[in-house]
Amino acid sequence: MYDVIVIGSGFGGAIPAYRLAAAGCRVVLLERGPYLTAQDFRHDLRLGTFTRIVDAIKGDGLTVIAGNCVGGSSVVYYGASLRAPSFAFDRTGGSGRRLWPAAISRSTLDPYYDRVERVLPVSRQSWSDVSYAGGLFAAACHHAGHTANPIPVAVDLNRCTNCNWMLSGCKFDAKRSLLLNYIPAAVNAGAEIRPLHQVELISRAALSTSRYRVTYTKLSADDYRLPVGTGCLEANTIVLAAGAIGTPVILRRSELLLDSIPDAVGKYLSGNGDRIHAAVMNEAAIKSVLGLHRTAGIGYEAHHIGKAINTMSYDYLDPALPEFGRFGLQQIALPALTNLLAGWPDWFGVNKKSLRSLWRSWLTLLAMTEDGNPGYLNDVPVTGSFVRLAQGFGTGTFTYQPDSHTRAGWATADDKLRTIIEHDALGMTHPWSDATSGSVTAHPLGTCRLGDDPAISALTSDHELRGHPGLYVTDAAAIPAALTVNPSLTVAALAERASERILGGL
Repeated sequence: MYDVIVIGSGFGGAIPAYRLAAAGCRVVLLERGPYLTAQDFRHDLRLGTFTRIVDAIKGDGLTVIAGNCVGGSSVVYYGASLRAPSFAFDRTGGSGRRLWPAAISRSTLDPYYDRVERVLPVSRQSWSDVSYAGGLFAAACHHAGHTANPIPVAVDLNRCTNCNWMLSGCKFDAKRSLLLNYIPAAVNAGAEIRPLHQVELISRAALSTSRYRVTYTKLSADDYRLPVGTGCLEANTIVLAAGAIGTPVILRRSELLLDSIPDAVGKYLSGNGDRIHAAVMNEAAIKSVLGLHRTAGIGYEAHHIGKAINTMSYDYLDPALPEFGRFGLQQIALPALTNLLAGWPDWFGVNKKSLRSLWRSWLTLLAMTEDGNPGYLNDVPVTGSFVRLAQGFGTGTFTYQPDSHTRAGWATADDKLRTIIEHDALGMTHPWSDATSGSVTAHPLGTCRLGDDPAISALTSDHELRGHPGLYVTDAAAIPAALTVNPSLTVAALAERASERILGGL
């Protein structure tokens, strides 16, 4: 009945679904989460609203934030759309050998970046589009002798209300999520979308006309822990895009049924080197040193106002710097609920309360460093990609133990951020506490990575799983190593490139 089964509807799934359907393939897309649109989103932090579409998955040493809906993380992300720097594709990770396939570089990927930027589309912010927080970070950088600039975002700037509820889904359809481009285009081309279908296994097909069988569980729309049915589908081609946490789980669970899978599946988990800082800014210094004021008598007090991501310093994305010493520094605003994770100098007690009381004067910052891919998958859960405890929350079966390379990159970024924020007593900054959740990332990568060396990679340069013709991985799991920028645009560009390879193999 189907030529292609696509598993997952984020950038890695929606793009191949569209391209293959538009080429005449019979495509079905299976998504674990619900199919919601702008009128369904609620801008609040009540359990049962944002938890319908966002999962916090706590592993050993790392908590991953991921989308759980048709459109995947594009529905809940902040829209930052940056091309990875050229040096990111030449990384060795300390191994002495290039991690990316020789066929993929910044220059070979640029045409696909161009294509994605046109389709979403991506907007170039001016300074008048930047929030108070983004402007404050840029001013602090300039005062310390550095640069910062507005970043490109997948947002319709004319429709954006600057409400800062991007994690909850955009009810104004200003954020250019996949719900507004690739997914409707795929449907118009004939692709079938099946929400609340959680893929469990991939096996050899029972019918001689197909190569693979996909087994799934249908989930309750009211409680994703409750199954309401099961089924299976068969096709010659499988596009696996269940995310860097979900994809390796499905493959590892399927190992016996597929005879074998590459040893690299489930290894090399990266958090994109993410390192979050909470800075408390000195309101008096903002006025006296920087000469800034938001209103009469108030320098800043605007952590919560405006779009979530606005400005970034690229000063340390210098190819002349050594590996693990390069990073991007980005202003980012996080929902109040997640700010519970901030805690310094102590996690508990009076200091914690004092920190929270100054929340309006915070400046939250994200350093995207080069980590050493120190994570790995442990046991595979019986069902799903993690153990779901409640709507929006679960425990993962992965471990992330920062190695010396990762810690060195974090330490360098920490020091540089302090020189910017604490210069002339503008503020004080400290990394988020890892006392309860470990490190936190919305950018997991690398668990089924591309490469030329079969010893350290699971996929060929065409995204095909080694030893399994017609089985492709096209999500963030395929990215070999941290990029030092937000990865969504690179995932999308790779998916555009992979779609051409998949069509060539049909």
